[in-house]
Amino acid sequence: MQFYQRCLGGKLTLQTVGESPLADQLPAPMKDSILHATLTKQALVLMGSDMVNDTGLIKGNTVSLLLNCSSETEIRNIYNLLAEGGQATHPLENSFWGALFGDLTDRYGNQWLLHFDKNETAKSD
Repeated sequence: MQFYQRCLGGKLTLQTVGESPLADQLPAPMKDSILHATLTKQALVLMGSDMVNDTGLIKGNTVSLLLNCSSETEIRNIYNLLAEGGQATHPLENSFWGALFGDLTDRYGNQWLLHFDKNETAKSD
């Protein structure tokens, strides 16, 4: 989450299991696990947790996160930051629907779709 804060900006708050009302109900090794992580920047709220079941973490392609950016500068900066240590699978390019669009897999194996609708900017001018 600190990596995503560096890429996206915003305020990050973390709550461990040990800091929560669940602390006495769970095994001691879990007390350092993050129960709630919240990254907030204006209307953006990204939440996460590192609590997983006994099978552990299984990475895959079952989820893609779409981030709708508010400017061309923002999408280019975020794309470059998220791609550090990952794989830029689809570089940013102008799409047929009038948006700047691209995707990548970050250093943690998470898939991101980044989108900036140039048409929305033209409507607000």
